[in-house]
Amino acid sequence: MNKTKTAVLLINLGSPSAPTAQAVRPYLRQFLSDRRVVEVNPILWNLILRLAILPFRSPVSAKRYESVWLPEGSPLIVYTERLAKKLQKAFDEEGSAVKVAFAMRYGEPDQDRIFRELHEKEGFDNIVVLPLYPQYSATTTASVADILGASLAKMRSQPHWHLIRDYHDNPEYARAIAASIKAHWKTKGELGEKDRLVLSFHGMPKRYCDLGDPYDRQVRKSAQMIIDELGIAPEEAVIAYQSRFGKEEWLQPYLTPQLERLAAEGVERVDILCPGFSIDCLETLEEVSDEARQTFLSKGGKEYNYIECLNDSSDAVSLIKNLVSKHL
Repeated sequence: MNKTKTAVLLINLGSPSAPTAQAVRPYLRQFLSDRRVVEVNPILWNLILRLAILPFRSPVSAKRYESVWLPEGSPLIVYTERLAKKLQKAFDEEGSAVKVAFAMRYGEPDQDRIFRELHEKEGFDNIVVLPLYPQYSATTTASVADILGASLAKMRSQPHWHLIRDYHDNPEYARAIAASIKAHWKTKGELGEKDRLVLSFHGMPKRYCDLGDPYDRQVRKSAQMIIDELGIAPEEAVIAYQSRFGKEEWLQPYLTPQLERLAAEGVERVDILCPGFSIDCLETLEEVSDEARQTFLSKGGKEYNYIECLNDSSDAVSLIKNLVSKHL
């Protein structure tokens, strides 16, 4: 039995293993087959997924992944692993007997396998699980919890475990995000009269929140705390939601119309970041940093700056360490 009894398991969304259609297809199948993510008739959806979405979307998504792929691999996995290693180092330096591991909800490293191995093979009796989603949603955090339940159902010996539900209103989270913005402003200059800060979050169907998902409420709480921490006027910041697809109404305002509106109103510079993401990924690097930039500039905007996620920064390590330490 390992002398270190406590483990911390960081969980992120996931990524294909390579920027190819062959690798993207099984990843998309697993992701889009999750009933937490797509809440429509499963029989109908399965047909649409197999016959329409996977054959056509996989090659397109592969090209998008290729545009952001790092020499070491997927940005999401690379930075999550770096964060885990730096967190491990921080615990080691203070003499804490804690092991840090990471896993993905979809793809590899597989969440179910890593969670069970921590207890069954490595002997950790206490496991603190942190989904790297500041805001809770049934489409993300609850899906992680579903797999935890399925893992426990397979285990004859079960560990003590704790799931950190969210940290959307954690003051250190707001300070860390605000600090990254302030660091950007030291380089680019603070916002002027014709400039705006855009806080863009992942979108979801409005129906999900109408049914009780607290995501939209938590997003707005996070945004307000970040704005307060920055000490800027409310009109200097704009909230938006990206990644909408399908015909159903999603949470609004949508990012693309917001950027078009800002350009039409004479806003010259946009500084944008995604506070709902702990780690940069395809959505932030390709959709928000690249595609949205083209939208704003094509409509008359003059400057568009994407501010990276916390990733494996010292502020990220400190934030995550303090979050999990309360439950060790």
